[in-house]
Amino acid sequence: MSATTPPVYPAPRLHRPTRVEIDLAALQRNAVACHRLVSGAATGEGAPPRTLVVVKADAYGHGATLVAPALQAVAEEADIAFFGVALIEEGLELRAAGIALPILVLGGAFGQEGLVDAVREELTPVVFRPEHLRDLSLAAAAAGLEEPFPVHLKIDTGMGRIGLLPEELPAFLDHFADHPRLLLDGVLSHFANADLADDEETEAQFERFARAVDAVREAGHRPRWIHLANSAATLTRTARVAAGGQRVSHTLIRPGLALYGYPPSDQARSAAKLEPVLRWSTRISHLKRVGSGFKVSYGQTWTSRRESLIATLPVGYADGYDRRNSNGAPVLVHGQRCPVIGRVCMDLMMIDVTDVPEAAVGDEVVLLGAQGEGFIGADELAERAGTISYEVLCGVGPRVPRGAK
Repeated sequence: MSATTPPVYPAPRLHRPTRVEIDLAALQRNAVACHRLVSGAATGEGAPPRTLVVVKADAYGHGATLVAPALQAVAEEADIAFFGVALIEEGLELRAAGIALPILVLGGAFGQEGLVDAVREELTPVVFRPEHLRDLSLAAAAAGLEEPFPVHLKIDTGMGRIGLLPEELPAFLDHFADHPRLLLDGVLSHFANADLADDEETEAQFERFARAVDAVREAGHRPRWIHLANSAATLTRTARVAAGGQRVSHTLIRPGLALYGYPPSDQARSAAKLEPVLRWSTRISHLKRVGSGFKVSYGQTWTSRRESLIATLPVGYADGYDRRNSNGAPVLVHGQRCPVIGRVCMDLMMIDVTDVPEAAVGDEVVLLGAQGEGFIGADELAERAGTISYEVLCGVGPRVPRGAK
């Protein structure tokens, strides 16, 4: 081995029994369910919207290189036209994992080198700044492309993050005309309140978006991909986003959270049968029987009121188990709910298994998901912690290995 050659180490063995299992069959069924929902609501002569599956943020914590190939396998049944990522780096990871379908980069922070990578790997960027057009044109020229490189134009209709404000659109379209190496192939926006019932701002965003699409077409562009519907809009405003008979016919839906089995709101819960995909488990590593008055963990915030059986688990907030779920969040042992006691530590946490007297070292404990007849969902843990299910799922840390169920 030369001095400049880095050593190659074998993959480490997994000694800790903390795992995440991904139910890929449930994931696929969720994708198909979203497609069938809008397909069944489509009216008129136009085709129903196709599907962009959102796998950003490591597929919402589920493992993008595990999830994306499973979704690509049902691309025809779920009518998947695109994968959606936030970063060019995420798109490159999918290409390395064998994803051949188009990939849309939704995040918008690129830079010259990033756009060179996007052109080389055929990642479709979202544009909304003049320098995006300039740098992409240079990258397309350097690559010697024979056909114009496709981009999607982001309109800020009310989210306030990235995208052109509607009043900025005419000048931007004039600027776009100076870049013949680029093709305006899509127009998109993002809802701020689609998970709220009967929200006036959501309807206003629909209208602002429709006017922006009209302006793009009046400028001579013919974008194939018109998309605004996230999981919430897909599930609760299905007819509104289905093609045909609407102010604007949407040609893509963008399910994210729904793919992973969680509706984004209570009103969306009954729209489609969704199955949670992620199951997070560990095993009891230590047991102790203590008397009344025994105190547990940092700050000694829990005190036993009876003779108790306390189990220690090899998982903690460094793995993404939220410290705000100390003292009371449920886990499952032998299918029974047992509470977290004391403060969650960095690498360990304790639970009270007094009511499961058969509990033993090595027994499985489920932190998120099903065991027997019991189930703990991300939305339940999120409510306890004062957050949202997205954060619970995305928060499962990288040192927790993922594997297919």
